[in-house]
Amino acid sequence: MNLTTQYLGLKLENPLVIGASPFCDSIESACRLQDSGAAAVVMRSLFEEQIEAEIRALAHNIESPAESNAEATSYFPNFSEYQLAPEQYLRQIESLKKALTIPVIGSLNGAQLGGWTDYARRFESAGADAIELNLYQLVSRANISASEVEADLLEIVHLVSSSVRVPVSVKLSPFHTSPANFAKALEHAGAAGVVLFNRFYQPDLDLDELEVLPQLRLSDNSELLLRLRWLAIISPQVHCSLGASGGIHGHEDALKALFTGAHAVQVVSVLLQKGPRFLTTILDGMRHWMGEHGYSSIEEFRGTMNLRHCPDPSAFERANYIRILQAWRLAAPNEKA
Repeated sequence: MNLTTQYLGLKLENPLVIGASPFCDSIESACRLQDSGAAAVVMRSLFEEQIEAEIRALAHNIESPAESNAEATSYFPNFSEYQLAPEQYLRQIESLKKALTIPVIGSLNGAQLGGWTDYARRFESAGADAIELNLYQLVSRANISASEVEADLLEIVHLVSSSVRVPVSVKLSPFHTSPANFAKALEHAGAAGVVLFNRFYQPDLDLDELEVLPQLRLSDNSELLLRLRWLAIISPQVHCSLGASGGIHGHEDALKALFTGAHAVQVVSVLLQKGPRFLTTILDGMRHWMGEHGYSSIEEFRGTMNLRHCPDPSAFERANYIRILQAWRLAAPNEKA
């Protein structure tokens, strides 16, 4: 059974990629993932604020937050709270490359143009096989338009991708007016791939303390549905690699993503819950399903359930939306619920 796939120009033994997470903080943990079947690993993100904080700390011999406003800076972690300092991060890339035979992908998380983008070249020099740009930006000011936001992000992607020889992927937010158009624009800006989608951690409120409570919740496979919809829409319209991130909890989830056009799927939450060996369970399940359904390779079915053959995808989507809502009704009083 041939599970190999091409992702970001890299030949992977299978589509299972470890998404950005603490797994790669430990060489031992990363080796366990490789032994269990991981085809590539993405390191946890190195943050724009973290890099700028280190630069300022070195320049002024103080811990300097990312913003000049005193109240705003209190929201960010102190420099010492980040898990891997920038120089440690680069050394960790080097150590992972020595210990692993699978590709190692560095992750940069930022939103503004600045010196932090120079770290893409440093990632490459340290041995990273690819770079994933996690462009997290929550726009809260009403005087900034969507086109301005996207223009800034495209400039970052162009700057980074043109400064390195290794492939660059972009982890995309679902909150764009036209994700398919933006994915094409990212491709034209130099992105070798797009990952659907970034997971935003929604804060809660503590009504007793009147404080905002940031919280991390692991994904579940209900989150996959949004990824499947946009993979099906975007995959016929771009030539770059596509990754699915969020909601991959079993072999059926991985297969669905591949059917709608993904080249690779990123797995994190289920491994935090069940351990690295669960990768073997997912791979065995994929092989068994493919054998039962007469497939000998992923390329035989990848993308066959996208919207390439649908004459009007928008009308198709809206028709299904209307049909679902019209079919939903309350039970009559004499009917059992």
